[in-house]
Amino acid sequence: MRCRFAFSPVLETIQAIRLTTPDDLPGHHQGFLHSVRRQLAALDLRPVTLLQPRRGYSPDFLSPPPTVPLPRFADELARIEATPLDRVREEVTRSLRDTRGAGHTDVGRRLLADPTDALRLLTGVIRDVWQEVIEPVWPKVRALLDADVAYQSRRMAEGGLDRLFAELHPQLRWHDGVLTRERGDDEHRDLAGKGLLLIPSAFKWDQVLVILDEPWQPTVIYPARGLATLWQPAGAPELVALARLVGRTRATLLAGLTEPATTTVLAHRHALAAGTVSEHLGVLRDAGLVVGERHRHEVRYRRTALGSALLDRSA
Repeated sequence: MRCRFAFSPVLETIQAIRLTTPDDLPGHHQGFLHSVRRQLAALDLRPVTLLQPRRGYSPDFLSPPPTVPLPRFADELARIEATPLDRVREEVTRSLRDTRGAGHTDVGRRLLADPTDALRLLTGVIRDVWQEVIEPVWPKVRALLDADVAYQSRRMAEGGLDRLFAELHPQLRWHDGVLTRERGDDEHRDLAGKGLLLIPSAFKWDQVLVILDEPWQPTVIYPARGLATLWQPAGAPELVALARLVGRTRATLLAGLTEPATTTVLAHRHALAAGTVSEHLGVLRDAGLVVGERHRHEVRYRRTALGSALLDRSA
């Protein structure tokens, strides 16, 4: 009964910063990042990116789970600015330890030297990226997040948590009152009546994050449904010709295969029924435009050379 939805402007800003690092694939945000490359180039993002190891710990104080459903950016940033300095020092030190040599760089040494200066530096980067990059497109991003919350809330109203978690995200599994994240850590948390905070994200597009540390309510951050459509304008020139040939949905799915993906993942990203995606992938596969490859217990689809050439010719 205490499960609730919210989203976070600060979290979206930090995840957008992360997509600028070489270790992270931009996915469907590649075009957007290209469109704001000048704004990003004018900012020094290293204080934040240095604390975002691909595999390791990122400071929790930089993205505290929201306490209200629709927080304002200014209020979230104020919460970060109020972080106790001993906690800033502890979490920054822990994060830098997970990236070899990070603590010995100029930025790393500055972050370690003075937690007051570190906090000022980090919040300054987050504020600049929000104002220059994210805030101008926030209405579009928020509309996607609103749509996801509305869809998921309707599913929960129709069938409770069983219905909600059955399709919240392909990386999540719900069985006998236990929510499990595939390819997750070995951490375990008994909710003990605290419920879950569920946060859809546009910029954390490729995996589910779980926050279990006290004092916050246990939190699951998952890619929002339909995010593949976020930056795709109606009647995009690169899809018009291809859509005439194979149909708009098939053209969109083909263009959206920026990396291998399963049927369920594609259904989530494009806000389509899994059966619909499977049917269209079958047609694309028979035409030689995609191929399915088994990876452990799942089949992942990728574009063939013919499929990529057809997209390039249509653009």
